Amino acid sequence: MPQIFIDEKRALRLVMEMMAIPGSSTEESRVSRHLTDQLKNAAVPDSAITTDKAARRSSSGGSTGNLIVKLPGTFRGPRRLLMAHIDTVPLCVGCRPIRRGAFIESRDPDTALGGDNRAGATVLLSAVLEILDRKLPHPPLTFLWTVQEEIGLLGARHVAISRLGRPQLCFNWDGGDPSIATIGATGACYIDIEVTGIASHAGAHPEQGVSAAGIAAKAISALVDNGWHGAIRKGRKEGTSNIGVVNGGQATNVVMESLDLHAEARSHQPAFRERIVSEFRKAFDRAVNSIRNDTGESGSIDFSSETRYEAFCLSPSEPCVQHAMKAIHDAGLDPQTRICNGGLDANWLTAHGLPTVSLGCGQQGIHTVDECLHVESFLTGCRIALKLATDE
Repeated sequence: MPQIFIDEKRALRLVMEMMAIPGSSTEESRVSRHLTDQLKNAAVPDSAITTDKAARRSSSGGSTGNLIVKLPGTFRGPRRLLMAHIDTVPLCVGCRPIRRGAFIESRDPDTALGGDNRAGATVLLSAVLEILDRKLPHPPLTFLWTVQEEIGLLGARHVAISRLGRPQLCFNWDGGDPSIATIGATGACYIDIEVTGIASHAGAHPEQGVSAAGIAAKAISALVDNGWHGAIRKGRKEGTSNIGVVNGGQATNVVMESLDLHAEARSHQPAFRERIVSEFRKAFDRAVNSIRNDTGESGSIDFSSETRYEAFCLSPSEPCVQHAMKAIHDAGLDPQTRICNGGLDANWLTAHGLPTVSLGCGQQGIHTVDECLHVESFLTGCRIALKLATDE
């Protein structure tokens, strides 16, 4: 089995540079410019580099769209797409990465590293540079750096499919262990609930008010007590839900008039995910009707939900999965598959008709200040990417 060579020092320098660039969701312009500069310095022609209008189509706006690079093949074969997202969670902004033994960590104990997913973004950049510097033979290639993954996969949702060149084999880097190919992921619904009560003086006339907080408290309590919040198991059906954001109130002496809640429901089973959303609605409807003021008036709710991304599961015989497993094996690892409970850009690429397998490159403890990047796993991810981009 031939060894897959990469410039390890360059790959590590690139990932350290990438993780130090601020760029949380909707604010990825500096990262995109950095990538573009690196590509142009490597003699990628301007005509091969485009940015789509995903930010204009996104509900969150944004400073830039997805970055797309297309290279013609030096031999004929199905076009391959390599992708990774470039945004980070806000906790990573201001990161100063440092190498400590087998890991790269953040110098600042209050800042996350941003290996999720600057490591994946660098895997793609490393592959491009290796191919161009060494003039390696390759089939037609598309490289896609997406935006706004961390806030609902919005970049992948709104990607300009027509600009990707009809790839037939698609690979996404966004995970930890490079020996694992993620072939499926859950789907998610976002839920927005606006609870409206009736304001009154909380000391002089509390009986005249209807507390929005009281309504929400009763609804949440019912969801927890009946097994519809957190890890949810009903027979053979499974899912999760979470109320993650609660905002309301202005003063302690006013019965709370309004309260906004933002929640999510996840399941690999679309019908069961909708059932979870339905149980949320019923819990809040019952809570509204159970609380009235001294004149019999009640509050109200405005309830809305949206499927942010659908679940998917690829067959192990899917060509992209087969190619991924072979590349993992050729890198000296024992290839495995898994299905995850998080969302991936692969959810939307697959929904767009481009079956996509996801691969890891050493990220650990993501979205926390304990995040780190395992150096050898990252370098292995780079080798696997180069193999997938160049193998006949």
